[in-house]
Amino acid sequence: MVGYDPEAKCVSTAEAAAAGSASGFVTRVLVSPLDVIKIRFQLQIEQLSSRSPGAKYHGILQAVQRIFQEEGLRAFWKGHVPAQFLSVGYGAVQFMAFESLTKMVHNVTSYNARDSFVHFVCGGLAACTATVAVQPVDTLRTRFAAQGEPKIYRNLHHAVVTMYQREGPRTFYRGLTPTIIAIFPYAGLQFSFYNILQQFSEWLIPAEGKKGGNIKNLVCGSCAGIISKTLTYPCDLFKKRLQVGGFEQARAAFGQVRMYRGLLDCVRQIMREEGPGGFFKGLSPSLLKAAVSTGLIFFWYELFCSLLCALKSPDSTARKEG
Repeated sequence: MVGYDPEAKCVSTAEAAAAGSASGFVTRVLVSPLDVIKIRFQLQIEQLSSRSPGAKYHGILQAVQRIFQEEGLRAFWKGHVPAQFLSVGYGAVQFMAFESLTKMVHNVTSYNARDSFVHFVCGGLAACTATVAVQPVDTLRTRFAAQGEPKIYRNLHHAVVTMYQREGPRTFYRGLTPTIIAIFPYAGLQFSFYNILQQFSEWLIPAEGKKGGNIKNLVCGSCAGIISKTLTYPCDLFKKRLQVGGFEQARAAFGQVRMYRGLLDCVRQIMREEGPGGFFKGLSPSLLKAAVSTGLIFFWYELFCSLLCALKSPDSTARKEG
């Protein structure tokens, strides 16, 4: 169902956008706590260890307990409003672009739209398009998830006005360079590995045993998310560090803060002060989040597309007329 299939002309581009938005919305509600923990880990200069002096967070369970004690249950959904705008907008643009690109490849070139290589290229291009469209919202989401108490930004409107007045319009695109560098292979690998794993599961499972299609989609999506996230993780960390530039006063309660002049300076400082392990801070919650979110994204997308197809089927029309 993911990508253009000439043998199953069921979902239009607009319907793909709707299914992508819905899948993003549902998934975001469920994975927001993992996202908050991941961002806190990524932004911590100190080592993620109880032996590190001044380290606020040591591990996932300790971070959960500390955030809950200091900021309450709602802290795990900090930045949820801009995050939902991000998920809904990103899901719509990404899947709409992906369906359109795979259809164009099938109609204009000699490549098969179901090939894994086609899914890699089209998935990467679709993600880049979606990223540019929603980057300002992603920056806002990161700022809200990163701030402690007392809050610097009271609400979304206050954050937009304050950031624009103090830092200018370019601040909404902080971290765009590492994002684009990372998102093409990350999303491309997601779509291609999902396609490969789906084909492998079809070969592995006999035709008469294919009743757990939804579970299969969830498992294939989760595995694709883990593989792609591991391979592209450092760029996600660079993006988060750059997105909180100019926001240092809100980070004081969390430990040391750093200012970066750009992507290369960010890489050099992390390597010098935190070592190679610094590039993978927050990898554990990130992999957990990637497994859950990617699995759910594909699961819900396939499910919503199936529901849309079912609503348009002749049997469904006949039942309504009857």
